[in-house]
Amino acid sequence: MAPKTQVYEIRSTFRAPLRFVFHWCTDYTPEDSRLEKEHYARRILERTARRVVYEDLEETPNGWAWSRHTVTLRPPDRWHSDSVGNYREWSLDYSLRGLSDERTELTLRAVRRPVGLGSKNPPKLAQERAMRQGWKNFGKTLESDYRSTVRHPRRAAKR
Repeated sequence: MAPKTQVYEIRSTFRAPLRFVFHWCTDYTPEDSRLEKEHYARRILERTARRVVYEDLEETPNGWAWSRHTVTLRPPDRWHSDSVGNYREWSLDYSLRGLSDERTELTLRAVRRPVGLGSKNPPKLAQERAMRQGWKNFGKTLESDYRSTVRHPRRAAKR
């Protein structure tokens, strides 16, 4: 019997305009693990205007967890990621919606399926809590970066 898929969905709001949030969220870098307060290593394999491919590798108590992510960018307000790995597969849809006062809401819909070494999916509430925490950590840095570009407009021009 094939492992069951599980759907997770979260929302997060940032105090920054949509255009800034889209570029910030889709500027994948090896430093993303630090922003997320995680311990994986990231390697960017390909980057074009419409596609990013990267791999993450993390040491776990049970051995290495590896995943390859293929991200399709759909500016100005959405992107999609498919990832395969030795523990799980993800299909992730991200969408942004501009709000008043230069705020932006992110909606993330994720479908997860255990594969290979993976066991069953984490409980829905626990996984969504972990995803919200990750985006809360990202959001603090995103908002700080936005505030610094408002104070230093030349930085914004370089983005």
